[in-house]
This record gives sequence, C-alpha cells and structure tokens, in this order.
Amino acid sequence: MTNKKVAAPRGTLRTYVVTGSASGIGLATKQLLESQGHRVIGADLRDADVIADLSTPQGRAALVQGVTRLSGGQIDAVLAVAGVDIAGPATAAINYYGAVATMEGLRPLLLGSPAPRVVAVSSITSVHPIDEELLDILLNGKEEDALTRAAVAPQVYATTKQALSRWIRRRATGPEWAGAGIPLNAVAPGLVRTELLKRLFEDPATRARIEAGSPMPLGGPYEPEAAAQLLAWLASESNGHMTGQTIFLDGGADTVLRGDSVW
Repeated sequence: MTNKKVAAPRGTLRTYVVTGSASGIGLATKQLLESQGHRVIGADLRDADVIADLSTPQGRAALVQGVTRLSGGQIDAVLAVAGVDIAGPATAAINYYGAVATMEGLRPLLLGSPAPRVVAVSSITSVHPIDEELLDILLNGKEEDALTRAAVAPQVYATTKQALSRWIRRRATGPEWAGAGIPLNAVAPGLVRTELLKRLFEDPATRARIEAGSPMPLGGPYEPEAAAQLLAWLASESNGHMTGQTIFLDGGADTVLRGDSVW
C-alpha cells in the first residue's frame, strides 16, 4: 500500500476551506480563489458559509460538521486564517487551539484529494519576545491550563503564533501529513493594512512602536491581497514539495530582527 498521490492536472478547479473569511486576509484569500474559479467554503463568526466560533470546542465541531455537509465529505485544501489579537484567553483559544483543531479536524476530508494542502497564518510576532510558560503549556499541556495562563501572561499573541509555527514544523513530516501526501505550511505576515492596523496607526506613538517592533524596509505595510497570493500558491497543486515551513512575508522584518542567527 502506498500514500503517493496522483498529480492533479494543472488548472484543476478545487474546493478550499478558508477560516476568518469575513474580513482581512481571509476575505482577500477567499475572493482571490473564487476569482480563479475555485469553490471556497468560508467560515467565520458572521457573513460566512459556516458560522463557527473557533474559541470553543463546540464551535470547532460545528466547523467540521458544516464543512463536511457543504463539501459532501471531500475538500482539496484548508487555509486556517482566523485569528485575533485581543490578549487574554480568547487569543490563545482561537489563534492556537482553533487553528490546530481546524487543521486536524478537516484533515480526513483531504484524503480523497489528488493534491491536498494545508496552510495556516502565523505572524512576524512569532519571533518577538514571548511568554515561555504559556508556550510550554500550548505545546505540551492542556487547553484549560493554557487559557488560565493566558489570562495573566504578557505577549499572548506572539506566543500563540510561535506555538502555531512550532506545531506545524513538528508535525509536517509525520505520517498524518507528509506520509499522507499533504504539505503543511504557514505564512507569517508582517504589518498588513487591515482595519485594526489602520485604527492603531491613527496614533503616531502607537504607529512608531509597532513599526519599530516589525521594521519593513521593503515596501512597508501592505494590503491583504499580497498575503492572499502567497497563501493561494501554498494551497495550490503547484506546491508539491514545500512543507514544515513558516514563510515570512514581512518586507524584511525577520531579517532585521534576527539577522543570520537562524543559520
């Protein structure tokens, strides 16, 4: 018995699932894929094909049930875009546990695709200072303990994004992913011109602090459509060999912040 997938013809129309599809990068990705003729099942708290709150186990189950019903039990790619930066337990519940539940819960629906793909959205903040205690619980402990820690921990958003990138790197080459022919990757955006960023940039001091934390010498902050382009490629049949990677789409921020220390 082999897990080798038969290559899909280039240009094949596919069925994608995009969480966080009602706004920001998720909406831009949904619109891009639809403009290419693909079918997109969007999931969000509102204005979506599947209404699901990924901060709760019930909402994560509703996501899987809704996608299964609408897809007929088979999809080609999952794009786990949904995320929040509101500090506290909700950020940990959605950004880490919600994303992991999305990828793991929908994985069985990918197994019939000739070119299954999974991509999540991390962040440039994944290389910022984090809370080590929270990170350890996210990767090795129980959700209830992580949510308790997240209520008092600093740098919750950055910690959840680093945990997500680590989860992907640890599992991408295992039997359930690479062994099943499923590339598993993440995109780490820099500063993206969402409504939240626009509001934050209204205050000059806040803007200076954010730009200092994520310096982007190439182009500066960009529109969500740029992230959508990379997400769409990673989730396409063209990406047959890249896996376990977090790709920094950040105008050079990671290079400025970490230099060549990662090599």
